[in-house]
Amino acid sequence: MTRRPAPLYLALLLGGAALLVPGAGAAQNIEPVGAPLDQALTTGPLLPEEVLRSSALTFPSILEAFEREAAARSDQLTADGAFDLMLKGEYYDRLTGFYSGGFGKAEARQPLRPYGAEVFGSYRVSDGTFPTYENYDYTSALGEVKVGALFSLLRNRDIDSRRFGIEDARIAASQAKLDVMLVQLNVQHEALRAYWRWVAAGEEIRVFEELLEIAEARQIGLTREVSEGARARIALTENEQNLLARRSLLEDAKRNFLTAANSLAFYLRGSDGQMVVPTREMLPDLGRVKSIAPVEQLVAAPVSEVIQQRPELQTFKLALERANNRVALRRNDLLPKLDASVELSRDFGQIGPGGPGFDSTDTVVGLTFTVPLQRREARGRLQRAEAELRETELRQRRIADQITTDVGNILVNLDTALRQAELADAEVKQANAMVQAERTRFRLGAGEFFLVNDREETAANAQIKAIRAKLAGRLAEASYNAATMNLTALGLE
Repeated sequence: MTRRPAPLYLALLLGGAALLVPGAGAAQNIEPVGAPLDQALTTGPLLPEEVLRSSALTFPSILEAFEREAAARSDQLTADGAFDLMLKGEYYDRLTGFYSGGFGKAEARQPLRPYGAEVFGSYRVSDGTFPTYENYDYTSALGEVKVGALFSLLRNRDIDSRRFGIEDARIAASQAKLDVMLVQLNVQHEALRAYWRWVAAGEEIRVFEELLEIAEARQIGLTREVSEGARARIALTENEQNLLARRSLLEDAKRNFLTAANSLAFYLRGSDGQMVVPTREMLPDLGRVKSIAPVEQLVAAPVSEVIQQRPELQTFKLALERANNRVALRRNDLLPKLDASVELSRDFGQIGPGGPGFDSTDTVVGLTFTVPLQRREARGRLQRAEAELRETELRQRRIADQITTDVGNILVNLDTALRQAELADAEVKQANAMVQAERTRFRLGAGEFFLVNDREETAANAQIKAIRAKLAGRLAEASYNAATMNLTALGLE
């Protein structure tokens, strides 16, 4: 019996291999992070916009969130792979023995989403003779072409694990994108809070330095007066005691400033991602910094609508969608499996050794029915999915109420801080007036030295109180902007 050379079969199998080779992907253009930040972060003064720009572009948590989003998008591509076109090749030949039959086969299968369907097409060609139990392998001289399709009529008709996986990966990618926004909001919020604490610490140093300078200047004058016998030495000793106390206050203020600077450096980074510790020379002129908007202007916006756009609540909406999809998948598992198939095949060319029975067009349909009788596993999974859905709904309600409560508290704190800042400014004016009056009385010999010191320290405390009241206002403003997703104020637009 004449045998077809094996290389012909191999060529048949490998002919469609090129379908599996992906095209060379275009090189991705990776945009630079942005203009170098180093010059803006070292020349000063350091403004809040520069801090927000630095943290938005370089802070590791934000970059990590972007990488998690990229990973989630990759999972989406992986899930889409469940519907990739599959190419299968098969080669079979007898090298020795009474029978000489051999064949080659190439088949392509394409899963489809509607009805859980799958379409396929194949080409098969054989040569030689086959035993009776391999009679199916005969084809005509030019081979056999077959096309067909499979359909799910009950279970897996509307949803199956592959379609669930694609939808779940899509939702997970959307959640990862929302997670990026949530991380950005939190980071920018904390960066702003660190910035204003640093500014306030620098202002407190200035107050205590002025207080110390007054005492040092007075020490010079008292030393001269004591040496001339115009004042008792006890006044000099008392002022030395004040000097020590004020130096101690200044050292505490410097320590607090260095701590605040280190905390700000956690968010303030150069273009290489390295932390930049700000110095006093970088403190801004507060006259250049935009003032806090009145509470009435802030609440003019529909806060309730903004809250509904919060990443946490949007994530819960997606989580509910995922949970509903999981419930639908588990309900699908309870259905009996009823699959239908249809095939159409045709041989071409001269009739082969198999005889005229292989020279026809064959149409074949079929049904397959299977069902587990108890279905306890499917029922258990469905009950768990339904419980997780209810849990997610309750958690969504709790988080929504918590955000609403937090925003209300932030507005109360902001309004109170603004009022306290106004009162503190008025208190500073009154304290300064008292200091001037007491100094005048002291120069005229009608006042007491300890009263002058007390008035000066009271005035300094009033200034510190005003600084901290304004700080509380800035912190509340930052919290409000983060809670209401004011992207412009947070440097995200």
